[in-house]
Amino acid sequence: MLCHTLLLLAVAALTSCDVSHLETTTTPEPPPKPYVFSYTAGRYPGHVDREHTEVSDGSGVVRGKFAYLDPRQQLRTVDYVADKEGFHPVLNDVPPEHPADSESVARAKNRHFELYAQIAEDHAHHPHPEEVSIPRQSAAVAAATAKHAQLFKVIAEQHARIAAEREALLREEEEKQHLQELGQYA
Repeated sequence: MLCHTLLLLAVAALTSCDVSHLETTTTPEPPPKPYVFSYTAGRYPGHVDREHTEVSDGSGVVRGKFAYLDPRQQLRTVDYVADKEGFHPVLNDVPPEHPADSESVARAKNRHFELYAQIAEDHAHHPHPEEVSIPRQSAAVAAATAKHAQLFKVIAEQHARIAAEREALLREEEEKQHLQELGQYA
């Protein structure tokens, strides 16, 4: 208790200290560091399938261009500007539209959303179900469990028999040694 009181007093003393005499120094902003980089790459020597170029004026504005060959061997180019307002890409070609869902995919999506809505509604009415669902064993798992339990019992019995035999052998050895010691003194 005394320790807690002293700690509380020390904290109170430190928080009420006057620090107005301490000067705060700030490091001046470093000068702008403009940069330029560029690279090209390919999947094997002599083959170029992507390139990237970027230029920064050092004041936070970055301009660049990224180009690559898509899987259909079409050149995709992205010119971009990144500044305080965000990242502004300009694509050379609008990406292809996503394919429409087939009838079976549409049915599966609808069924998924129906089930999701049903589960959400059930949880809204009963957020914490009282009965706890305990997984049940299948017949195959129950049979395997029983088989392993029986094997464990057999192995435990064998270990107990072996331990008893070893104990009997140790006693017999000790008895022989004791008799030999008695024979030497007689």
